[in-house]
Amino acid sequence: MTVPRLPGALALALLLLLGALSGALLPRLHLDNAPEAYFPGDAPAVRFESALRADFPPDQVLIALFEGEDLFSDAFLQPFFGLIEDIERNPRVERVLAVAGVDHISGTAEGFVVEPLLDAEIAAALTPAERRQRVLDDRLAASYLVADDGRAMALIVRPLELSDSLQRLALEQDTRAAIAAAGLEGRLTAIAGQVALDVAQLRAMIHDTLIFVPATMGFGLLIIWLMFRRVLAVAVSALVIAVVVNLTVALLVLAGKPYTLVSALLPPLMSALTIASLIHWLNALAQASRHGLAGSARIDWARRRVARPTLFTALTTAAGLASLGFSPIQPIAAFGLVAAAGMLAQCAIVIGLVPPIFARWDRGEWQTRRTLRPLDHAVGRLRHLGMRHAGWVLAVTALVLALGVPQIWRIHTETDMLRFFTPAHPITQANTRIQERLIGTTTLELVFDAGARDALKRPERLALIDTVQGWLEDQPEVGHTLSMVDLIEEMHWGFHDERADYRTLPRDPRLIAQYLFIYDGTDLYELVDREFARTRLTLNLDIRGARAINAFIARIETRLAELDLQGMDVQVAGFGRLFADQERLLIDGQIRGLAAAVVLISLFMLAMWRRPGDAALCMVPNIAPILLIFIAMGVLGIWLDMATAMIASVTAGIAIDDTIHLFHAYRRNLAAHGSRVWALARAYQHSGRAVVATTLILCGQFLLLGSSAFVPTREFGLLTAVGLLTALIFDLLLFPALLMAVGRLRERRARADWTGR
Repeated sequence: MTVPRLPGALALALLLLLGALSGALLPRLHLDNAPEAYFPGDAPAVRFESALRADFPPDQVLIALFEGEDLFSDAFLQPFFGLIEDIERNPRVERVLAVAGVDHISGTAEGFVVEPLLDAEIAAALTPAERRQRVLDDRLAASYLVADDGRAMALIVRPLELSDSLQRLALEQDTRAAIAAAGLEGRLTAIAGQVALDVAQLRAMIHDTLIFVPATMGFGLLIIWLMFRRVLAVAVSALVIAVVVNLTVALLVLAGKPYTLVSALLPPLMSALTIASLIHWLNALAQASRHGLAGSARIDWARRRVARPTLFTALTTAAGLASLGFSPIQPIAAFGLVAAAGMLAQCAIVIGLVPPIFARWDRGEWQTRRTLRPLDHAVGRLRHLGMRHAGWVLAVTALVLALGVPQIWRIHTETDMLRFFTPAHPITQANTRIQERLIGTTTLELVFDAGARDALKRPERLALIDTVQGWLEDQPEVGHTLSMVDLIEEMHWGFHDERADYRTLPRDPRLIAQYLFIYDGTDLYELVDREFARTRLTLNLDIRGARAINAFIARIETRLAELDLQGMDVQVAGFGRLFADQERLLIDGQIRGLAAAVVLISLFMLAMWRRPGDAALCMVPNIAPILLIFIAMGVLGIWLDMATAMIASVTAGIAIDDTIHLFHAYRRNLAAHGSRVWALARAYQHSGRAVVATTLILCGQFLLLGSSAFVPTREFGLLTAVGLLTALIFDLLLFPALLMAVGRLRERRARADWTGR
């Protein structure tokens, strides 16, 4: 493969320019890990959710929980009322739901009155015991704003539409600052909700980026120093890694894609892949030096050795990564496509810019180091075993895979954002505390669309909503429900002197219309539109995982199918619905992405080797590790989620690199000398060390990710390391056995053809 050589100074200048331009784009990176960022804009659930929020407020909130024995005393309520007013002045806040900001309906001599549940004016006329009783007797606020024992009280901050995770972070920080200014930090026991969960994920992914990018880069540079002991090699490698990582992340900016917990895996991944490519180049330089070559001759010899396999490894790795672009989950698709583009840019840099830099400044000899000599012995022993006992190796491998494949069916597709954190993490403990004391933080909505003005004033339709709500309240997953029926029943109760037998839905449509005409509060119109044509029934669930939510939604839909819906269209919506839909998207993306990876890599193999048999041969030791990854997930009970959904395609794209380098060397030696055994021995002798070293470095870097406290990063790192290590063993043991077995088969066929003539 011929590549025009640039002057060394120009190559270095271009490399620095790429780094500067990409670095200049990084401040424009859009940090957004909100649930909406994970769905295609044309997804039906997303379109319905957008239309719903045009009429009704959002269901993603920030919940602060206060606890104490004296929550109804002046010592707590006075600063608490001031806190509510302070937060309501925040331009990011649409409404604060707390005892001072929700409707309370009570009877009067003339009918009923709608007033705040407990604001400063009302509290001033009541004793602490009376305040407590007033709140606990309120049917609408009980268990949702105040615990049954009166010792826990919630403040729910409902934001305006926030465009990204940084705005959610600012809202949480503002809320915490307001709580501190009110002197209530000592009573604050939890901050949770969807906004807080997004902020916790943002902090985790930024933390991992700041820790693991330098860690993986430093680990790789240390290995390069141990292998080659050349300052120039370490310096150039550091520069190339920095440029490739910056360039890849900058592509997110150019593509208009957000930086999510998925794309946070890009920097360590690109750092690891770049180091692997550089080691093959540096190993070729060391070999050229051992052959007595120097200056331009050394560079040319090394480039001829690695340019073609480097190009094809880049193409196959890019193909594996690009296959993730078939995922309907947007951050996964963006991760795959951007990483693939970054891989191609890395290839251009390693082939086009790195050699001229070494040609200009590399003047010393490359000495063989004994540091990694054990690798050579390990490679030789595994290769020898595969060659001498090919039949046994193939049989044992087939048996292991056959026994393990049934475990794949034990894999569950699941997403539970709280599971991304340890049980001791503050966000996990906060959500658990709020669920224990008040309600679950998973929200769901049933939207009833009657399709005509005032249609929801009809008692038969309201009775249907009441029936559905009653059934929902009997379900173990449901912690709290609220609908317009609740408010109408409270009006009916208040209008009839607060008599308990009137806390029901009236059957007279004229009376219902009168109540709705008189009502002058706020809460009703967050549940029904002003046309009384569309309403929502809100739920708080005590479950979190996508599978459990999907199962519950399926039960709801089954129940609705059994009812006469009075001509209304009923749909399930809300944060819980969007979250649950990820399960289906993950499965679709995994199937399509993995199939695309295998097809694309196979096509590149066919283009490189020009023989279908050779292309298929190279795919075998790389499909087997993917099977083993899924087997391990089934055995260990690891879920298929946002992070693990990418592992198969990433591993397939990376693992094929070693096979290409080994098979390229084998074919070259076989063409030169004709002996299959000699060609294998020479291929593994010359390329084996670099293959093992690069894979071990990649595994080491991914194992570093395995030390993360953030579960997606940890599982991605550990499982990818397992996949790559398995692929290496297959390349060193199974691949020689395959080559020997296929070679013998081809020789027998050739002899049979010759005899037949």
